[in-house]
Amino acid sequence: MESELYFQAELIKTRIEIKDQTLSEISKELHDNIGQIISVAIMRLNMYHASGKQLQEQELNDLKEILAKSLDEIRILSRIINKDNLLQINFIQAIQLDLERIKKLKKIDYKFNLIGEAPIISQEHDLFIYRIFQEALHNSLKHSRSDLFEVNCTTTNTVFCLEIKDFGIGYDSAHINSGLGLNNMKLRAKLIGAKLIMDSSPSGTTVNLEYPLTKTNETEH
Repeated sequence: MESELYFQAELIKTRIEIKDQTLSEISKELHDNIGQIISVAIMRLNMYHASGKQLQEQELNDLKEILAKSLDEIRILSRIINKDNLLQINFIQAIQLDLERIKKLKKIDYKFNLIGEAPIISQEHDLFIYRIFQEALHNSLKHSRSDLFEVNCTTTNTVFCLEIKDFGIGYDSAHINSGLGLNNMKLRAKLIGAKLIMDSSPSGTTVNLEYPLTKTNETEH
C-alpha cells in the first residue's frame, strides 16, 4: 500500500514536471524565436514607413516570408501544447515530436531509429519513460554542446530499450551524480521496473533505459 502511494505521488510529480517544462519551452521559444522574427518584421515595416517610399514586390515577399516563418514556429509550439494528448496514443511519437521541434527551432540535427514495434504499455509507465527521455535530452541540450543527437528505440519479446546519445564534450563523474538529476531518473526507472545506465566520455554521453516487457506491464494500459 505504501509503495503504491509513493508510485502515485511520483506519477503526479512527473505529470506536473512535464507540464512545467512544456510551458517553459513555449515561453522561451516565444521570446527567443517568434518574438525575434516578428520584431524583425516590425523593424522593416518601420523602415519602409519612415522612408515614405512605396513597397516593392521583393520587399513585400521578404515580409511575407518572415511572417510565414513565425506562423510555422507557432504551429510547432501548438503541437507541444497538445503533447499530453499525443502521449495517450504513443509516447514514441512524443519523442519524435520533441526531436523534430529541436531540429526546427534550435537547428540541431538528429537520428531516430525504431527497431521492432512500438511497445504497448500502461499510460503511467509511458509518462515515466517519456519524462526520463525529456530529462536526458534537456541535460544534453544544456551541457553537451552537441549538434547531433541519436535516439534508438528497440523492442524485443522481453524488453524495450531506449538509447539517447549525444556527441558533445561529456561530463565528469561528479557532475553526473550531483548536477544532472541522474538519481531522480534512476528512481523513476526503478519505479517501473526498468534499469537506467548513463555513460559519458570526452566524445559524448549515452543514456540507456531497459524496460522489461511483462504481461502485467502490457495489460495495465
